Amino acid sequence: MQMTHRQEGEFLVVAPSGRLDALVSQQLEESVNTLLKDGPGSIVFDCAEVSYASSATLRVFLATAKRAKTRGSRCRFANLTKPLQELFEMSGFTDVLEIHESLESALA
Repeated sequence: MQMTHRQEGEFLVVAPSGRLDALVSQQLEESVNTLLKDGPGSIVFDCAEVSYASSATLRVFLATAKRAKTRGSRCRFANLTKPLQELFEMSGFTDVLEIHESLESALA
């Protein structure tokens, strides 16, 4: 997994890429927790380059969204690839997570 991040206004934009399998999901969780530890910042996951996500990755996404909510922040998801969109739909995440078609709309 490769991951970039940058600050865009009030949002931390995290852009993972590649296969987010069970092994990589732990890295993703640790990285995101480290990035968010010092503030209540909101986060956008830009998923344009995610080719696969495991159930462990879905748990990381859900845990991050819950953490943001309890801190009074927001967690959004943008640019879901077709496989990720299908996984979100099958798991019911489209009903509980804030999903946007583009990064621009997620940041608005």
